[in-house]
Amino acid sequence: MNYTKLAGLGLTALKNNFARLDRPYKLTFSITYSCQSRCLTCNIWKMRPTGELDLREIQAFARKNDYFRWIEITGGEPFLRSDIVDIVKAFAESSKSLYVLTMPTNSLCNTDSVARRIEEILAIGIPKVSITISLDGYRELHDRIRGIPGNFDKAMAMARRLKELQSRYPNLFFVFGYTMSKFNQGMLEKTISAVKDELPWAGPDNFHVNVGQMSDIYYANKELDLRPDKDIASGEISWLVRNRGVHIGTIPIIEKAFLKKLIDYVKTGKSPMKGKSMDASLFMDSYGNVYPSIMWGRKVGSIRDTGYDLAPIWKGPDAEGVRKLISEGKEPSAWTACEAYQSIVGNIGSMII
Repeated sequence: MNYTKLAGLGLTALKNNFARLDRPYKLTFSITYSCQSRCLTCNIWKMRPTGELDLREIQAFARKNDYFRWIEITGGEPFLRSDIVDIVKAFAESSKSLYVLTMPTNSLCNTDSVARRIEEILAIGIPKVSITISLDGYRELHDRIRGIPGNFDKAMAMARRLKELQSRYPNLFFVFGYTMSKFNQGMLEKTISAVKDELPWAGPDNFHVNVGQMSDIYYANKELDLRPDKDIASGEISWLVRNRGVHIGTIPIIEKAFLKKLIDYVKTGKSPMKGKSMDASLFMDSYGNVYPSIMWGRKVGSIRDTGYDLAPIWKGPDAEGVRKLISEGKEPSAWTACEAYQSIVGNIGSMII
C-alpha cells in the first residue's frame, strides 16, 4: 500500500472539514453513455451517444488537471470503450497523487476481455483499484430488472475472474453493487444467499447497497418512481449493517457511516447532510460538461470551452452559485455513494456513529 498517497487523500479530506478546497480531489467521470443493459431503473441504455470525448481530449484534460486523488470512472458501461486502459493511464501519469480508482461493470462485455483490461489497469500501480459488479437480485430477478437473460451468470463469472486476479494483485478490491428499488425490495437477503450458493466465499461484506434515485442528467430517469417502501428498505439496510463483519480501516468505517445515513435518507427522503459538490468533487459527463454531481442537472461549464482546463469553471460564477445554494441547504435531496463518501469525511461529526 502507498501510505504517502493515502495520507495525502486523508489530509485533503480532513482539511475540507475546515476550509473550502481550491480544487477538487475527486472526479466522477462518465466516459461513455453506451450501455447494453435494458434496466427498469435507468434509461441510460436508451441514449445513442455521439460526439463523446475522444482519447486525445481526455489526455489533454488529464494533463491540465493533474491533482486528482480519487477518480470514479463510470458509464454507461465503461468497458465498452476499447481505450479504457489508455484513459486510466492518462490520469495515473498526470495525477501523481492518485490513490483510488473505482469503476462499475454490468458484466455483459466478454469476461476474458474485461479481465485482461482490468489486469492491465492493475499493473499501472494505482494503490487501490475497486470494481463494482452490478447485481440487483437473485438470478431470475436480476435478469428481469436488467432486461438481459443470463446477466446473473455473467456477473458470477466476472466475480470468479476478479477473485483470481485478487490473489496476484493486492491493489484490487471488488464488491457487488446492489441498487435497491421497488423492483427488488425485500430481496437483499435472498440475493446474497443466491450469490453464496455460487460463490461460497461471498456474503454481506461483499455487497454495497445504494437506493435507486432519479437524475435527468445521468440516469435520464426523472419520470420514473423507483422508491422502495421505506420500512422494507430501512429494515433491509439495517439487516445488512448488523450482518457485516467487524473491520478496521478507513473504508469500512466510511461505508458503515454511509449505510446508516442511507437508512435516514430512506425514511425521510432528505439528504442527511450538506454535500461537498463543487468543493471536494464534481461530475463530468462523456461530452465534457461539468455538473456539481450526478444528481444535480445544473451545468456549470464545459471543458471543451476552456481548452480542457477545469480551473475557469471551478472558479467561475456558476460554480459559486452552486456553492451558495449548498450553503443555504437548497441542493437536491440525494444520498448516493458517488457524492456521499466525500460528504461524510468532509463533515467529520458524521463519523461519530
